[in-house]
Amino acid sequence: MAPPDALVRVLHGSVDLHCHSGPSPFPRELDHAEAAADGDRIRMRAILVKSHHHSTVMDLLAMSDRLAKADTEAYGGIALNSQVGGINPYAVAMALRMGGRAVWFPTFSSGRHIACHPEGDGFPTTSVPVPSARVDFTDDAGELIPEVYEVLDHVVEAGALLSGGHNTPELITQLFTAAKEHGVRRMVVNHPDFVIGAEPEQCLELVSLGAYVEHEWGMYDPEGYRKWDPKKLLTWIERIGPEHTVLASDLGQVGRPRPVDALLRVAAALLDLGLPERDLQRMTRDNPAFLLGLDDRPTHRRQDRHQARPLAP
Repeated sequence: MAPPDALVRVLHGSVDLHCHSGPSPFPRELDHAEAAADGDRIRMRAILVKSHHHSTVMDLLAMSDRLAKADTEAYGGIALNSQVGGINPYAVAMALRMGGRAVWFPTFSSGRHIACHPEGDGFPTTSVPVPSARVDFTDDAGELIPEVYEVLDHVVEAGALLSGGHNTPELITQLFTAAKEHGVRRMVVNHPDFVIGAEPEQCLELVSLGAYVEHEWGMYDPEGYRKWDPKKLLTWIERIGPEHTVLASDLGQVGRPRPVDALLRVAAALLDLGLPERDLQRMTRDNPAFLLGLDDRPTHRRQDRHQARPLAP
């Protein structure tokens, strides 16, 4: 079924910074090439594909022939969990120099995530031990370990996106303070009200360091898995400001809606609640395009290659 033309117009050129397509040790609804092709339905500009367990950069290179058939571009990165050696500057350097655009600090391997989901939250597979081995990036004195600064060097060199991962607000603040001093320009806090447990005031402190606050539209989808009230999301947007907010899917898992389908429903709900189209575009297009390094700064894109393409059937 074709999406409504009015929503395609609003959402064209959008960028999903949190797509969990496959391959992955966890079951996935679609692979990276299928996710990019699905993005063409609403003329998405790009997706950033994420795995908790390995660099997705090599996946994309192996799929380059299939990805070339989609207008939606796909980019990868690396999450610094135990499966890649934790805070591993060598793995980061390779991922970014092979074309990666993002580095996520520990997610499943963070102390915060393990405390919230000590049994793995129902995710065990034969290839992934659960719970994941814990990865810390501070020493016994509470200082950032030397490897963190090596990772930040590589992030700065590549102009890449730095995510705070699934860590506490205090640890993310410590990391982002060092990152700002190091010259990192692109930082994001993922789902502050899920696992991380950050209050709006803490997020505003992170915003003052140059970070953006990412909320996952998959959690607000009425046909999704959490079904949070979009009014809650609107309250967050109003508190933090659309100029500092990013919306992303956190979807791709088996049994959950496809990212585009969920975006269409949540976008419609936000517009029905009175969110201006311009603010929706800023959060789904301009801000994530900057964070992914597609634009030098957030801007209201009126002319790009996506606007010239006809609507998908």
